[in-house]
Amino acid sequence: MRSSAESQSLFEKAQQWIPGGVNSPVRAFHAVGGNPFFAVRVSGATVWDADGNEYIDYVGTWGPAILGHAPRVVVEAVKKAAEHGTSFGIPNPLEVRMAELVVNAVPSVEKVRMCNSGTEATMSAIRLARGFTKRNKIIKFEGCYHGHVDSLLVKAGSGALTLGQPDSAGVPPEFTSQTIVLPFNDVETVRGAFAEHGRDIAGIILEPVPANAGLYLPRDGYLEFLREITAEHESLLIFDEVMTGFRLGLAGAQGRFGIAPDLSCFGKVIGGGLPVGAFGGRSEIMDCLAPAGPVYQAGTLSGNPLAMAAGVAVLEALEDGSVYKKIDALGQELSDGLAKAAMAAGVAVQLQRIGSMSCCYFADAPVYNMTDAMQSDRNRFGKYFHGMLEEGVYIAPSQFEAGFISAAHDEGAIEETVAAATKVMKTI
Repeated sequence: MRSSAESQSLFEKAQQWIPGGVNSPVRAFHAVGGNPFFAVRVSGATVWDADGNEYIDYVGTWGPAILGHAPRVVVEAVKKAAEHGTSFGIPNPLEVRMAELVVNAVPSVEKVRMCNSGTEATMSAIRLARGFTKRNKIIKFEGCYHGHVDSLLVKAGSGALTLGQPDSAGVPPEFTSQTIVLPFNDVETVRGAFAEHGRDIAGIILEPVPANAGLYLPRDGYLEFLREITAEHESLLIFDEVMTGFRLGLAGAQGRFGIAPDLSCFGKVIGGGLPVGAFGGRSEIMDCLAPAGPVYQAGTLSGNPLAMAAGVAVLEALEDGSVYKKIDALGQELSDGLAKAAMAAGVAVQLQRIGSMSCCYFADAPVYNMTDAMQSDRNRFGKYFHGMLEEGVYIAPSQFEAGFISAAHDEGAIEETVAAATKVMKTI
């Protein structure tokens, strides 16, 4: 049994001063039971907690750590930037380099604006879409989480779904009255929404690969359909690639599927582990932003030199494509190993994966949307989570989160993880 005394003490103290003892809900382990451990150090693919326990990490700070934790190239870049100042509030050269890297990597993006989080990126993209089209309504999909934006906290995923509260208190109905919520992967409901509201739909926002209700993939032709129907009705197609951007390839999910959205939202990987967000798209749309246009968006720390330095270091390290080949191959190896472990134990699982992102649903049938995801056995997942944690493997503490592989993982880590799963699956 692993020691947890120090983490327990820290959690008790944290609850005195921090709501729920955590600064983001899913960290509290409510979905799996028990209390969280407190991390004190990370390196490569490994996390150490306050009690000295060591874990192979498949959370990767929820996606950004594509090169692994604290990669030297990022640490050195941040150190160098910090020597010149931690914040300017003035344009700086690193902002220009970051914009250049994003525009060169993602064909649909002609101009990009930096901000400080994925939530800011999606919020700003929606405001921009409404300003550009002069329309009010937005379509989103059940289980797609776009940050804690008031108008989008309707049947959202991630922490809201984990806590059994797809909506949030404190959001007036008027704020969501312009949001149309539809099931993912359902063509006819989208057609129906445009038939009824087409003249007032500013756009559709979606995760092209929803990864905040676990992970499920778009059906063949679905993204193409969304591209066609938005173009037909002169609405904008907005891809929330906060998770998938620069994770599934330099051009993200849109590169994998060959779809060019009108606007794209980014975060996580492009900050190298520091707070960051970005949104970009066609010049004619982006030029509606202040100071060039009438749509206001601003941020004191937008383009912060530390975040830009870290992000530039990561994106430059990804340019030759070798990282993607490695992590995609390891992703396949892990999924194959977990499938064998589940089969040997007679446990029904749905292993859903794209590239280095994956999810293990304890369910009998494939998952294509939030309704399917909700049929999974969350009690069994909780047992699996704690069993893996005891074996030294840290996966996301919720059935409704994706897992991530980094360039710091290797075959030894995968083999150790599969061995742990083989043992744990037999006990749940």
